[in-house]
Amino acid sequence: MTGAGGIGPLDVPPGTPERREDLYEDAPCGLLSLHLDGTVVTVNRTLLRWTGHDRTTLVGRPLRELLAIGDRILYETHHAPLLRMQDEVRELAVTLVCPRGKLPVLLNSVLDRGPDGAPQGIRIAVFLAVDRRSYEAELLAARRRAEESEARVRLLARTLQNSLLPPALPNVPGLDLGAVYRPAGRGDEVGGDFYDVFSTAPDDWAVVIGDVVGKGVAAATLTSLVRHTLRAVVMHVRRPRAVLTALNDTLLQQPATRVCTVAYARVQLTASDAAQVTICLGGHPRPLVMGRDRDLVPVGRFGSILGALPTPALHEVTTTLEAGDALLLYTDGVIEGRRDGDFFGEQRLEALVGTLRDRNAAAIADEVAAAAVAHQHGSPADDIAVVVLRYVGSRHT
Repeated sequence: MTGAGGIGPLDVPPGTPERREDLYEDAPCGLLSLHLDGTVVTVNRTLLRWTGHDRTTLVGRPLRELLAIGDRILYETHHAPLLRMQDEVRELAVTLVCPRGKLPVLLNSVLDRGPDGAPQGIRIAVFLAVDRRSYEAELLAARRRAEESEARVRLLARTLQNSLLPPALPNVPGLDLGAVYRPAGRGDEVGGDFYDVFSTAPDDWAVVIGDVVGKGVAAATLTSLVRHTLRAVVMHVRRPRAVLTALNDTLLQQPATRVCTVAYARVQLTASDAAQVTICLGGHPRPLVMGRDRDLVPVGRFGSILGALPTPALHEVTTTLEAGDALLLYTDGVIEGRRDGDFFGEQRLEALVGTLRDRNAAAIADEVAAAAVAHQHGSPADDIAVVVLRYVGSRHT
């Protein structure tokens, strides 16, 4: 027998080992033949068995009525137009509504044409998608769990990192302060950069910026050690060189190698309209002094990295900030940021800072960090920390 338009199973002589009708009826996939208007002409036993439908309830019924409500729209707006344009539609995922419940399937459809090329009907192979849908659902669930886990890791990293930075910069009469910390990459790991600003005596302040070796818990442990050591040491000694020497001794006493770079600035607010800044560098880049009425200059003398040598080379350099002058301290993540092998570099930094003379401290720090990140296409390879202090005038004004 044949379906309308030549579509459907064909009988062969009974003596044939396996009749073509049986191949159609018990195929490993569901098979449908439709009129051009979408009504069912024939359906094989496989699809009836999967769905629990009776043949008499399907034949003559529009296929779209067997689909879930949302899939009816997809069938009418996607399946039918594409079938007419390209004669076939593959792997259309829909859900059949049947007596046994909802059945996820994939439809592969072809447009059947006669000898004259005119459309005569539609043939559809139906494949079960239960395992595929389960697999896709598990993939989505796994992805969701991974994203949630990643979000938790980032939150923990940010929380831990924030605990290693001052919660807010202090309000210091006579000084305008600004600072920025930008973690490497997506910020899902604790970095090694840190900064701190704290009082050591009346009108005497410490401004510290540094970079410890390592990432994650190791970096957090070392950063905490460095910050607390510095705050404890300055209660007994004031000179920056003595402070960094004591920190170096502490690092050498650790059971494992612990090294870091530090720029330590002692800021003394004098009775005159100026601030005296004494800088000591333990393997750290030199800060920049900028003023409205003088050239931009690096200050400080390079010294040894801390935690590596029993007697590091450490030097003190003193400069004076007049009203309007600013001091910029930064970590190497700024100047060593690269784009296709091109370092951001000291020259690019100095050129940028030269355009920011009239900005406040927070704006200068923001602009420097943003430029360094932008130079690396928005994803810095290393952490970035920037601290800016501008002397705005007598502390008594």
